[in-house]
Formats: sequence, structure tokens, C-alpha cells
Amino acid sequence: MIDFHLNGRRQRCADVRADESVLELLRTTLGQTGTKEGCASGDCGACTVAIGEPDASGELVYHSANACITPAHQLEGCHLVTVEGLAEGERLHPAQAAMVDCHASQCGFCTPGIVMSLFTLYEQQRRSDEEPPPPLTQERLEAALGGNLCRCTGYRPIRDAALAMGDYPAVDPAWITNAELGHPADGQIATADAGHYVAPRDLAALRALKAERPHARLVAGATDLWLETTQQLKALDELIDVRRVAELNAIEEVEAGWWIGGAMTLARLMPVLAEPYPAFEHLMHRFASSQIRHRATLGGNIANASPIGDTPPVLLALDARLRLDGPRGERELPLAEFFLDYKRTALAEDEFIAAIFLPRPTAGHHLKVWKLSKRREDDISAVLAAFAWRLEEGVMRDVHLAFGGMAAIPCRAPAAEAALEGRAPDAEAFAAARAALAEELTPMTDVRGSAEYRRLAAGNLLERLRLMIEAEGNPTDNNSDNRDSATKVTLDAYAH
Repeated sequence: MIDFHLNGRRQRCADVRADESVLELLRTTLGQTGTKEGCASGDCGACTVAIGEPDASGELVYHSANACITPAHQLEGCHLVTVEGLAEGERLHPAQAAMVDCHASQCGFCTPGIVMSLFTLYEQQRRSDEEPPPPLTQERLEAALGGNLCRCTGYRPIRDAALAMGDYPAVDPAWITNAELGHPADGQIATADAGHYVAPRDLAALRALKAERPHARLVAGATDLWLETTQQLKALDELIDVRRVAELNAIEEVEAGWWIGGAMTLARLMPVLAEPYPAFEHLMHRFASSQIRHRATLGGNIANASPIGDTPPVLLALDARLRLDGPRGERELPLAEFFLDYKRTALAEDEFIAAIFLPRPTAGHHLKVWKLSKRREDDISAVLAAFAWRLEEGVMRDVHLAFGGMAAIPCRAPAAEAALEGRAPDAEAFAAARAALAEELTPMTDVRGSAEYRRLAAGNLLERLRLMIEAEGNPTDNNSDNRDSATKVTLDAYAH
């Protein structure tokens, strides 16, 4: 049984499979067909819906999500809004009215998802604590619409609609603020068909479930796991949902850094990164889309063990550590020892990632991050490079060079690091590092790039690092200058 609200009306749905998606529930059970299926992988945005959850004050806060890869059981205690629920009688919501007046729809297949992305942007703008609300900058528009593809209209009229919707009279269906949400159910949710969907609320319950069901798959954001059912047609009939485990959603700040809960979403993580690691925070703007960032978790991106995941190379460059937990107790492990081979990790069958330790930057520490992909938004890396180092009396110290897309696992490049360690950041040292890098990493060839392209690109990113250090005049104080330069470098990389 799932107890939630849909467009202001309470729904109690039984006989929901463990691996049923929000999209399936909407179209097959609830008869709400405005939400479309396009790619069934969270890439096109046609299935975008808004999910409202109460904040600490009890006010509903909405975020966009891809219905095709969001587990239906995660709607428990939430308010789901679809394109059918936006209008107030005959009056269209400003997001809808602006799309009509700006001629921003042709075939209409992607339009419901675009409207829902605009609705969440409109709600964020309207409920902003800032007075007046922040302007709709190009960056904010790209963040809101980067996960919505349109095959026929072109994006200019859609952008015009986004900029115009604030000029329309507000439409306030009663459900926007008055949906009386129930509290998420505790414990296990059993499905009437095959399988079980279990939603523990704390760490003790999660440990007990892993002891009882060590083979059960863990699910949090489901942004990658759910592709097994939508793309490969596999049954996911025994799932443990960690998304509501309180301890996995917390951040513990200690003197040396931060312990970040494994179920922390990337959208919630971004403000934490902004001050200590602005280059890391800016990378998150290019991590998939807003729909994905509000669901995907840091622990999931690591446990997925993809060689082209975006966060592991940065975390490797920063010497991150993991806290692994399970019924046999907890243990810590350097992230560098976690990845064993393609899609193989040091995680035991009954363990899970409880937290990730992010060290606090020390004086003189620098971080640069570059992502190369075919599209600027909502795309997977061909190569991702994360470079961390200190400059001490004109030479490089604690050099960490980490890459995604250059081997079967996210990895460091120790030979290239050794070529730079203790040397001035000059052309000779970096030439030696590039030569070492070409020998020690063996990238693959796939649809995103050939092995030759990846090897050349990685070496060129090292040369870019040298040129950036040279242009910045070898700064030794990281706290102000490096924040600005890291931001500039990452934004410059958007155009490449």
C-alpha cells in the first residue's frame, strides 16, 4: 500500500510491484496519461513530474523528477504533481500559459515534462526567501531545463516562456499549499505481486534487514539501478530503500572535514561544497540534470562503480574515505582501495556505504576539475580529470591526479603524480607527467570516444593545468584566489 497525494487528492494504491515506477503507476493505475514516456532512462525529460515534500516548517517544497526511473513506493507521504493538476479551473498555470503564448510547443510530446520543469522553477522563484526574488539568469534556466530535450520546436521559444511566466497572474490551486500529507510509513512495505519493498527509517533497521536479506538490492535515488528494469527488462523484486534512513541523510562536521551520509542527494550536497571546493560544486551543475540531482545520491554514485562516474575522480583527488557498515559492524576504507575492477568493489554483500569523508582543504591547497562530454548538460563524461596539489616554495607537493574514463575503474595516476611531485610546475615537468600518463592508463574505446582520443585529451588536460598555473602566477594562498580561479576554470570548461 502506498499512501500519498496526487494533485491534491489522497491516493491509497495497493498491488504495486516492488519495481513499479511512478510513470507506470500514473499511466496504468491512475489513468493520468499527460506524463509521457520517451527514453525510459531519465535522459529526455518527457516524463518529468514534481514531487513535494514538507520541509522543517511543514511547507511543501517541490523538486522535479523523472517519473520513468523513480520508484513508485518512494511517493509514500509525498505530494505528486502532474501536468493535469496545474490549472485552476479554466485558468492555466503561468508555466502553461507562457508556453502557449510563446508558441513553445509543436508535436507536444515533450511539452508536459517541460511545463513541469517550469512549474518547479516558478515555485522556487515565488517562494524564495530573497526580496526581491533572484533574477532568472541563464545559469538558472539551464539548470532547470537542462534535463528536457525537445526534438522539433527549438529551445528559444521555451526559454522565452520561462522568462515570461513571472509576468502572468499567479494561479493557486488549493492543493499547492493545502495538501494534507500523511507521514511516511515505517518498516516494510509488502507488495501484492512478486517481491518486497522495504523502507527502513534508521541505521539499526537497515543493518537488521541486510542481515536478514543480504542479497536484496539497495536503492536510493534509483537513477541508475532502475535502468535494469526499464532498459534490460529485469525484475527488481527484493529492494531495500535507504532514502529515508536518518543517519544516511546527515552531515557531520568535524575538525578535519565532513562525514557526508551515503544517501545525501547531490542537490543537497552542492551548497556544502560551494565554499571549500567551488570547482567540485561547479562540476555538479554538469552532473546529469536537475531531475537527476534531486534524486541521485553521493553514496550511490560511488557504489555504482562506473568508470565514468563524475564524483569518484574528484573524491580520489581529495583523498576521501568511506565508512562501510553492516550487521557485522562498521569499518573505514580509503576510497582508493574501494574500486577493484570494472563494476567490482571492496563492499561485502551485507555492507553498505554509510558515509563519505571529505577532508577540509589545507592552506595552499588547489583543486581543478574538467569534464569532457559531447553535450554540456545532461551527458556522461568521456573523460573527467580532477587535479589537486599544493605549491610550496615554488614546487608542487601532494600531487593527486585522478581520472574517470581512462581505465576500468576511476583511478589515480601515480606515475604521472611522481613526475610532478617536488618539481616546479614547468614545461619539462609536465612533459614528463604526460609521458608517464600515456604509459600507465589504458582507456577503452566506446561510443563516447576512442582510446586514442581519451589518451590525447587526458594529456591535454594536464597541459591545460600547467598553463592555468602559469597564468595565475603560481599562487600560494588558496582560500580566496583559488576559489575564484577554480570557478573560472570550470566555467571555461563548459565551452569545450
